[in-house]
Amino acid sequence: MAAAARLVSRGGSGIGRAVCQRFASEGASVVVADISQAAADETLGSLRRDVRGPGHMAAVVDVSSKDSVTKLLTRIQTNYFQPPSVCVNAAGITQDDFLLNLDEQQFDRVIQVNLKGSFLVTRLSLRLWWPVEPPKDPSLLWAALWERWETLDRQITPPRKLEFGIRCNCVLPGFISTPMTDKVPEKVISKMKSLVPMGRMGEPEEVADVCAFLASDDSRYITGASIEVTGGLFIG
Repeated sequence: MAAAARLVSRGGSGIGRAVCQRFASEGASVVVADISQAAADETLGSLRRDVRGPGHMAAVVDVSSKDSVTKLLTRIQTNYFQPPSVCVNAAGITQDDFLLNLDEQQFDRVIQVNLKGSFLVTRLSLRLWWPVEPPKDPSLLWAALWERWETLDRQITPPRKLEFGIRCNCVLPGFISTPMTDKVPEKVISKMKSLVPMGRMGEPEEVADVCAFLASDDSRYITGASIEVTGGLFIG
């Protein structure tokens, strides 16, 4: 059987691209998923090629669409003969505006991508990893990202974790230099830097380092955790 791939949503830029590159540097096959084919292909071209298994793959996905995510995971299973071994939800957008100027469509799109998107990717991946019908538990509340992972981790009971090796952790990036922050006015960036104890913005590679750790056996006793990568800026 071919080696399983690692799936990264929004792998076409920013933190997602850095995670793809870090995984590939360790010899893993990577699925670069992004809403932009051009961005996904650009990341694909930057990845180390001497990897285990059939290699890397670029794919277009709209994480806010169940059909799109289902097609992506079906394609991964067809190409690699098994589900992805690791799933990193890096897809996210921002709508920077004052509350009075923010319209409902902008707000809805943020919720659809940032919250619903990671819900769909995680749920559909979990169904592939979990070969039996999971117990019905009404306590699952998809409220906030860090609360979601802790709740999801509790839902996967200890015997299931031991049997299937499923772990759920959350990485909380702080103010990171990405194409998203390139649009932020310089005066805002200066203000944010002054609030960060380490005195600078973070780099995508520094978030990718944490993702690589959580995807490795070095973190085998870590689950249900939320790890801040913020330079000391408290965001909890």
